[in-house]
Amino acid sequence: MPKDPVCGMNVDKDKAIKKKIGDRTYYFCSQSCANVYEQPEHELKAMKRRVAITLMGVVAVAGLRVLALFGLVAVLMTTTLIGGLSVYSLALFIVSTPVVWIAGWSIIHGAYNSLRNRAINMDVLISAGVVAGWAYGAANAFMPGLGGEGYLEIAVGILAFVLLGKYIEESIRRRSAASIRKLLELQPTIARILKKGKEVEVPIDEVQENDVLIIKPGEKIPTDGVVLAGYSSVDEKIITGESIPVEKNVGSEVIGATVNKTGLLRIKATKVGEETALAQIVHLVEEAQASSAPVQKFADRVVGKFVPIVFSVAAVSFAYWHIVSGFSAAFFVLLAVLLIACPCALGIATPTAILAGVGKGAEYGILLRSGEYVEKARKLKTVVFDKTGTLTKGEPAVTDIVVYNGYTQKDALKLAAIAEKGSEHPLAEAILKAARQGESKIPDAESFEAIPGHGVRCAYKNKRILLGNRRLMQDEKVPIEQFEEDLNRLEGQGKTVMILAVNSEPAGVVAAMDTPKENAVEAIGKLKSMGLEVAMLTGDNERTAKTIAKQLDIDRVMANVLPWEKVNAIKKLQSEGKTVAMVGDGINDAPALAQADIGIAIGSGTDIAKETGGIVLIKDDLRDVALGVELSMKTMTKINSNLFWAFI
Repeated sequence: MPKDPVCGMNVDKDKAIKKKIGDRTYYFCSQSCANVYEQPEHELKAMKRRVAITLMGVVAVAGLRVLALFGLVAVLMTTTLIGGLSVYSLALFIVSTPVVWIAGWSIIHGAYNSLRNRAINMDVLISAGVVAGWAYGAANAFMPGLGGEGYLEIAVGILAFVLLGKYIEESIRRRSAASIRKLLELQPTIARILKKGKEVEVPIDEVQENDVLIIKPGEKIPTDGVVLAGYSSVDEKIITGESIPVEKNVGSEVIGATVNKTGLLRIKATKVGEETALAQIVHLVEEAQASSAPVQKFADRVVGKFVPIVFSVAAVSFAYWHIVSGFSAAFFVLLAVLLIACPCALGIATPTAILAGVGKGAEYGILLRSGEYVEKARKLKTVVFDKTGTLTKGEPAVTDIVVYNGYTQKDALKLAAIAEKGSEHPLAEAILKAARQGESKIPDAESFEAIPGHGVRCAYKNKRILLGNRRLMQDEKVPIEQFEEDLNRLEGQGKTVMILAVNSEPAGVVAAMDTPKENAVEAIGKLKSMGLEVAMLTGDNERTAKTIAKQLDIDRVMANVLPWEKVNAIKKLQSEGKTVAMVGDGINDAPALAQADIGIAIGSGTDIAKETGGIVLIKDDLRDVALGVELSMKTMTKINSNLFWAFI
């Protein structure tokens, strides 16, 4: 059966109120719950009014009672109207009735919906006590002698306590989602699209997939897309947390709600509406807020069984005291059991903590997708990281330059860059990137030839430049035997080695490898300080994996593991009795993320919707892994504390 996302009640699909919101269908037990979900701010204001009415009723009732205690309203208490009705009793009735039936209507109606759906929740218990107290107090007011004095005050007091608690819970719920709503508000409302060669401004809701959009410098990008023309830098920190603007050119992906900084861009919309990265982030948080942790399901089961037990005890108590002391005393005991035994805090102990945890995580770019993962975090023993793209940057970078025969490192890097300028190999990009840091412009080679599987050959200013592996040097008869020690040392560190030769003479060696991300060492250290074991899981060779692991102080390495074998590696750790978290990029690691007790997907931008993890880190910052685990642990600690005090 589907669950009402507002009250959490299981509802019958045929009887429930069905609402399609965005691309999803929700089922509600009543129209009031549907209104709460669709117009949360309106409901919060309505609840605030109900609390105000109740508190005013409490003040009025308490004021009358205090005056009565001091004998200041003795005249009112003794003055009777028709049928023996005193002015004081009438005043209490007039004050309490709107409090119970106007301010308390949401709870009474909630109890009715619960019973209509053949379920019992806390509203049933509260309504039974409040309505019974009001009814008996009202009867005594109009028919003195029944012994129901004080029941109107009890009904108002209990209702005030419950409504105030619900208002606090709803306020926390709204604050939890506030940071996500702010994200939505940052999306532009108008887009400029290209139609028949002309720029036309349209509402963002009218943008269709494959529309061509024009974004000028300083404007927000309306929706996710790919650059068709132009060059610019885009500020993506609202989505990715990256503080440095990202360069965009033809073919680059852009994310809706980010800011175009410098150049004019023409983009094709690839995702619109509910499919954008921003909308998917909101959905992830909504799912987390609607989900229940196993400990919450336990609390729900307790409530479902506890309420009938309370009714049974109340009935037995009433029967006993009716025999011993009469109806009035027995009815007072009945209300005492119903109202005092009501563990109102039990129903909100878990969801309130989870909502607060989800909201706080969203502020830091950490999305807790389900309460289930929050509970598992407290048992966590091992955190397993994928290597490529997770612990490392996912692209090679130049790490070493060794030179021979009088060449300087700057000269060697420049010549290597000239040779690689015409290549599309990933290592070429690493060399060019390193060279551009010291050179304003890399000259073009006079001739260029790529030799598949070997390297490249080019000519520049009467220099015949070779850059490649041992096989290329052997074929070109370049003597490298005396440099084998350097080659073996660098290769032993898991680095890819490229040999540079000029006019058939060795000039140097350029080594490159995928390097660790910034803050990786700090992130690993934080996890280890929390008493967690840290391991690396990678399909790369053991030599390279151990080199990275040594740099990051990771003790356990599982290398040469193919993507579909990573699941078995996680299962092996779980078979050792460990609760395991897997940190990956959500693509090749998806099966392992799903198998792990806690899947932590680290990434950014348009890939966020594809992640499989129970915890999604929007920013590409490994320190958020420790922060996400710590947040989950603290949320669980708060849940346990709440449940303890609720039961007490």
